[in-house]
Amino acid sequence: MKIIVDTNVVFSSLVNTNSVIAEIIIANSKLHFYSSEYLYLELDHHREKLKKVSKLSDEQLEVAKYRIFKHIECLSLEMIPERYWREASELVMDIDPDDVAFVALSLYLDAYLWTGDKVLYNGLKSKGFDKVINTNEVKEL
Repeated sequence: MKIIVDTNVVFSSLVNTNSVIAEIIIANSKLHFYSSEYLYLELDHHREKLKKVSKLSDEQLEVAKYRIFKHIECLSLEMIPERYWREASELVMDIDPDDVAFVALSLYLDAYLWTGDKVLYNGLKSKGFDKVINTNEVKEL
């Protein structure tokens, strides 16, 4: 099963590499994880916050990123046709426009979007977008 992971899911997995979220990403061989190539940049942008919250050194953080990222295929957003971008924009414009890439990727790959963002999750569900799941739902897969 294809799952798109958003930044907050990956951030959480890096904060605690022994967490349920990290375990799902690392150990669940029946799920295939994807994300945007910009995930790297976004995490680098929040590097200091990530280090502070996780209490990891630079080296430990790099090891944690390696452990997590080797299970996530990061894709170029240029491959997504315009129609998916339009649909994703309509879905998220009044929820969180910053999440448009994850929703577009989910639509394009016909994959579930795994998010820990309750506002995004509830907003998409309220619009009939059933391909959004939270951590509890991923655990059940």
